[in-house]
Amino acid sequence: MKRISRVGIVVLICLGLAACALPRGAPLEREILQGADDDAADFAVYAVTRDFLPTLAEWPLTGEPHRQWIAASAGSRGQVIAAGDALDLTIWDSNENSLLSTDEQRAVPLTNLRVAPNGTIFVPYVGSTQVAGMSPEVARESIQEALEAIVPSAQVQLSLSEGRGNSVDLVGGVNAPGSYPLPDRSFTVLGLIAQGGGVQPALANPQIRLVRAGRIYATSINRLYSEPRLDTRLRGGDQIIVEEDRRYFLSLGAAGLQAQHRFPQDVVTALDAMAIIGGVSAARADPQGVLILREYPVSALQAGTRGPRQQRVVFTLDLTTSDGLFSARNFRIAPGDLVLATESPVTAAQTIFGLFGSIVGLGNQAANISD
Repeated sequence: MKRISRVGIVVLICLGLAACALPRGAPLEREILQGADDDAADFAVYAVTRDFLPTLAEWPLTGEPHRQWIAASAGSRGQVIAAGDALDLTIWDSNENSLLSTDEQRAVPLTNLRVAPNGTIFVPYVGSTQVAGMSPEVARESIQEALEAIVPSAQVQLSLSEGRGNSVDLVGGVNAPGSYPLPDRSFTVLGLIAQGGGVQPALANPQIRLVRAGRIYATSINRLYSEPRLDTRLRGGDQIIVEEDRRYFLSLGAAGLQAQHRFPQDVVTALDAMAIIGGVSAARADPQGVLILREYPVSALQAGTRGPRQQRVVFTLDLTTSDGLFSARNFRIAPGDLVLATESPVTAAQTIFGLFGSIVGLGNQAANISD
């Protein structure tokens, strides 16, 4: 009887411990969703199912930067002179009484003639001559024609050195960044990246930023590869920046990895995210209780906008059903989302029973010793 009473005390102690919070690596689903049905709840809960996905598709995206891009267009296949370029002229004249040359020097070099902002250069005996917007050959013919009125036998050679207005900058993320002259007016973004030695392979989902006239346009390199119509042609003064995708999501709880994860592709689904984080812990996680926590901007709750009931939203995934798995494959992860793998209630129960068994065993040993 004395032994039974001691065991009973041990059982009471164990039950008291069970009533307390047990140490866990992740919360239970019911703990996170507690209070969701209250009128004063500051978050909303939505189950990710086939029926819910069309509704979600009408909600605004969150965390995604507003990105625009310029479609491709055709341009001249030859060089075109622009303001800031430098021209080298060589004027030949075989006339003995030439105004330009002497008997000893039949060729007169005029070097580094900078094209003015108004598109002109100064040529002796001719004055200001418009050259911007012309190809080098057309400009040469125009200058020679103007000189022929003064020096009928003059012949002109012209060479072009591109200035800032006729070159583009390639910044970061490639093997050979730098400033590159425009070989023609059909030089495209992918052509420039190829000139720079290609994108560095270590970059995750490389992003392309085009800075033009104070505006920024952006897309991904994979999108340019798959949609050639977006391989836009460059203009003088453009800057192309190649960088890694900065978007990320988080994983916590009973997940394979608890970390910050970069987006490896333009669109990451919930099923993609589960693969990225290494799935859930087979020994601890509740596959029916995978939660995605997201915070929407205030604008998503404005009148006339289809969106959630609250800024803070919890999406629930059940990975034990076919509908849950198919829906997870079509649920788009937003930058900044938290993917939380909750703890299985069975794990907590196993912990309690394990603790109960250990304490009972200790109680029996104590009782045997006292007897």
